[in-house]
Amino acid sequence: MRAVFTGVVMTALLGFSTALAATKLSPAEIQSTFFTGQAFTAATTSGTKFTLTFMPDGKVTRAPQDKAGAKGEGTWKLSKDGFCTTWKGSKANCYTLVNIEKNKWSVVKGATTVAVWSK
Repeated sequence: MRAVFTGVVMTALLGFSTALAATKLSPAEIQSTFFTGQAFTAATTSGTKFTLTFMPDGKVTRAPQDKAGAKGEGTWKLSKDGFCTTWKGSKANCYTLVNIEKNKWSVVKGATTVAVWSK
């Protein structure tokens, strides 16, 4: 009886975790969701919050929401797996975007989450 109960619980937990599994956005989904000229919030892993605006013409701006962080301008482009940004005075960095919950996405470089976007 205990083995049957454990099996049922494990099956339920696996189903639950699959329902919450993170989903990687395609480059087209990233563009249609975020690169529309509408501002949204980005938070670094250290907690600094910015307002980001990705324009359809390939330009991007960031504005800090508090005293931490710096204003910035740059460009974006889609890549094979996600997108790349180049901020003035910096080299290009490329990322993937993973939906982690409703209206919340992880910005991932390699295997590391570098920020969380929310709408």
